[in-house]
Order: sequence, then structure tokens, then C-alpha cells
Amino acid sequence: MKRRIISILVVAVMMLSVLTACGGGEGGSSKMLMATGGTSGTYYGFGGAVAQMLGSETNISVTAVATGASKENIQNIDAGNNQLGIVQNDVMDYAYNGTNTFAEDGAVTSFRTVAGLYAEQVQIVTMDPAIKSVADLAGKSVSIGAAGSGVYYNAIDVLSAYGLTEEDIDAQYLSFADSAESVKDGKIQAAFITAGAPTTAITELATSNDVYLIPIDDEHADALIEACPYYTVCTIPAGTYESQEEDVQTVTVKATLIVAESASEDDVYTLTKAIFENVDGIAHAKNVELNLDNAVEGISVPFHAGAAKYFAEQGYTVETK
Repeated sequence: MKRRIISILVVAVMMLSVLTACGGGEGGSSKMLMATGGTSGTYYGFGGAVAQMLGSETNISVTAVATGASKENIQNIDAGNNQLGIVQNDVMDYAYNGTNTFAEDGAVTSFRTVAGLYAEQVQIVTMDPAIKSVADLAGKSVSIGAAGSGVYYNAIDVLSAYGLTEEDIDAQYLSFADSAESVKDGKIQAAFITAGAPTTAITELATSNDVYLIPIDDEHADALIEACPYYTVCTIPAGTYESQEEDVQTVTVKATLIVAESASEDDVYTLTKAIFENVDGIAHAKNVELNLDNAVEGISVPFHAGAAKYFAEQGYTVETK
């Protein structure tokens, strides 16, 4: 009888251990990997700050990992390698609808929206003061981001608004860090970098070099937005970078947090609530852009039920599926 009682107790302890590992209570004790971007980009820094806050304010352990950004992040979630990811809102639209960079592979619908985070400016950086317009990039060596990346499609869209194509420039397909280094070394004349300003790669370049941001004027911005309505006009204020003396007009898309569709409603509710109720605890300059209006506007992919539950409590109705 003793032996039987001991056996029952052992089984009970084992079952309790399994349940604890799977998480219990609000938010559970889940572990999630958050796909971000390159270490010189805003995704990585912001994602790390969000992960640190969530680790201290919830029972969810989130680890930010460096990746190739938007498209790769969606693919990693689809493959089950990551549970969270930061992506451009235009690229997640491509994925969900199987267009542009996802046209060949087909639609990916295994993710849902958590929230819009902050504006991602299309920054076109050069060290050549003679390059004053996107039109001046014709015939120049220009980095337009990794092939098939969000930056790549932003560059193609902007060039198109100015009547240029990929063939009209000497296109290079480089990461943020490699783009900045190549501009510095004179290997290329300009680079497209889509990220929240200030962006580490450009900040580091500007500390020891005179850099210039190439503006997108009203006429061409209007043409771009008419063709691609997920862009909006924005201004990068003077002084954002060390050698930037004037405001620069450009266009922006939105950095958005997505999550695997299979993530639990409790976990996603907990992390969504934590993000918007602990904004000051996110140690990154982009935290000032976190607000509920921005979180739900301009989003074309359905929200996760857990995020929708939190937004409903705040008086916002969002689309779910």
C-alpha cells in the first residue's frame, strides 16, 4: 500500500510540474522568441526594450533575437521558430494577401496583429551634397535593402514615384549596417533605410561624417500615396542626426507587432496590456509613439483575440478572424 501511495504522489508531482511548465494563472509562464531585425536597426533595440519590460511586468519571458526583419520574421513565425515579430505594416499585408514579396511563395496567414507600434521613416542617406533629390540617384550606386525585404519594396515604390526603376540605378542589396559602412567607404553613393529615426546605423555614420537625408517632395509623395495608400507623409526633425541642420520630408510605414495565431488568448492579452500600461517602462526613444489610436489604425491584417480583448476594454473595436 505504501508503495502504491508513493507512486501516486510521484505521478501527481510530475503532472504538477508539467502544468507549471505550460503556464498557469494570468499570462502563464510562457516563453516567447521575438523576431526583430539587424543589430544596427530600430527593431532590435526596441524589441529588446519591450522584452525587458515584459520580463519584469508579466510572467511571460520574451527574448528578442536578431533577424533579417519583416519577411523573415513572418516566415519564422509561420515555421514555428518564433512566436512574436516586428514587421512593417506593408510587408504583413503582402504576406497575408500573397502579393509582392510573397507572390511566388503564396499567402501566409498563420499570424495575427498585436498592435501598431511606431512610424518607420523611409530614410535615404548619402554623403554626397550634390544628391538633392531622388531623381539624382539615376546612374548612382545605391543600396535598396536586402532582395525581397520591406526596404527593397519601399525603395522600388519611391523610385517609381520619380519615374525610375531598379535598372536606372546600380542597385546594391545590403543590410542597414553594410549600407552605412559602404556609404562611409564610398562604395555606394546612397542607401535606403526604412526604420524609426533616429536609426543606429545612420547615427553612427553621422558621428564622424557629414551625412544628408534626401527628401521626398510633396508632388512625388502624393503620387506615391495614390499608388500605395499604406504610406503617409512625415517629417524627420532637424537635429535628429548630428549633421542634419534642416527638417527633411519623407514618407513612412508603420512598425507592427505580430504574433503566432496559435498563441494563447491569455498570453496575448497580458502582453498587449503590459505594453500599453507600462509605456514608460520601455527604455527606448520610440516609446513616445505608443498610444491606442496608433495601435489600431492602418492595420489590414486581423488582430489576435487576446489583443482585441484588451482594446475592447479601452473602447476600441478591431477586426479579428
